[in-house]
Amino acid sequence: MEVIIVTGLSGAGKSQAAHCLEDLGYYCIDNMPPALIKNFIELSLQDRMQIEKAAFVVDARGGDFFDDLQDTLQDLRNAGLPFKILFLEASDTVLIRRYQATRRQHPLAGNGSVSDGILRERYTLEELRNAADYILDTSNMKAAQLNEAICKLLVEENGQERFTITLKSFGFKAGIPLDADMVFDVRFIPNPFYLASMRDLTGRSQKVKNYVMRFAETQDFIRRVHRLILDLIPCYMREGKSHLVVAIGCTGGQHRSVAVTEEFKRLFSEDGRRVIMIHRDL
Repeated sequence: MEVIIVTGLSGAGKSQAAHCLEDLGYYCIDNMPPALIKNFIELSLQDRMQIEKAAFVVDARGGDFFDDLQDTLQDLRNAGLPFKILFLEASDTVLIRRYQATRRQHPLAGNGSVSDGILRERYTLEELRNAADYILDTSNMKAAQLNEAICKLLVEENGQERFTITLKSFGFKAGIPLDADMVFDVRFIPNPFYLASMRDLTGRSQKVKNYVMRFAETQDFIRRVHRLILDLIPCYMREGKSHLVVAIGCTGGQHRSVAVTEEFKRLFSEDGRRVIMIHRDL
């Protein structure tokens, strides 16, 4: 099980880091008492749980609970449970500006100023920072840049593909999927529904697939869209996006859209891409 402890200065971007890790497939828990982390990991390793990657955001908001973090990390080491620490920080000037923008109270400020809270927090986190596997200074980072930095640290160094394509077939008569980033209409392909031998089959049937793929316009469409998506993925990643939902629709979502979606799944999988396939109306 891959475990990441996300910590650092308040206002440095830990919430954004958690969103990024969720997009990368981590099960994220924000502000869990550190003493419970070991219990959660042990529970997750049981057969009935399917959590392969987990991230825990732990910081000064935990109050007295936060004092247990060092003991918890030592317990994980003693138990042979590997983990990595991602520490986020930023300059005092940037942190103060961020707090002024949100008008929130620094968790360690007490009756003092934001500057006082930052000073106390730096002192409190010094030992943890020294033990961190990764340290990111977010002073000059936008959200997309922080996402990209985290992906480089946690994913690209392991040679893994982080961008996920969700392919979703659907029928227009039931409406367009609301979560779609791209929508393609394949109703230009002759409909197998009107052939008695295929009416009761679906696009998963090899017979229907052969029929749909026999047309030159189908082959041309698949080739063009496949190339388009591959060309756009680096652009989406540059803007911090790690997930693309491509919806492919026909009239009822039973034949043409299913067969075409299955073909895209095959092509993108051969490209080494992470692909999720959903037949919404099948």
